[in-house]
Amino acid sequence: MSLHGKRVAILAENMYQEMELWVPYYRLREEGAEVKVVGAGGARTYTSKHGYPVNVDVQAEAVSAVEFDAVVVPGGYAPDMMRRHAAMVKLVHEAFQQGKVVAAICHAGWVLASAGILKGKKATSFFAIKDDMINAGAAWVDEEVVVDGTLITSRKPDDLPAFCRAIVLALSKK
Repeated sequence: MSLHGKRVAILAENMYQEMELWVPYYRLREEGAEVKVVGAGGARTYTSKHGYPVNVDVQAEAVSAVEFDAVVVPGGYAPDMMRRHAAMVKLVHEAFQQGKVVAAICHAGWVLASAGILKGKKATSFFAIKDDMINAGAAWVDEEVVVDGTLITSRKPDDLPAFCRAIVLALSKK
């Protein structure tokens, strides 16, 4: 499948989970998508839980959901910081409202909850935030990947192959 012409935002903040950012980043680029790293709070570089840096292409305040075909939210502890930035939450909310692919893995469900997009949706996450997902209105299940319309969720790094396949498939249909 070719994703040439597709534009994807991958969100970044400090304490991101390395594999959950870099695996989708390179997998989507491999398919031909233009991938931009979108920062939350003005820094040019964010560091992962283990100190691995990611350079930001643009800040959330400077972009709009209309510019992208998909938004990918990696996990780690970064989602707890991401949801503190109104522009980042707005980007996820608007992408969902516009029917764009919104993909979240692990603790990234926190951003979905803050964006108010889980009500009535089937979704998964890291088990520790199951209650948060349910309280935000999701029908939570323990599966490696859950696709409900344009919303794609996964639980943990082990699920990255299924997560990336689901994103590529969803984007290839748009």
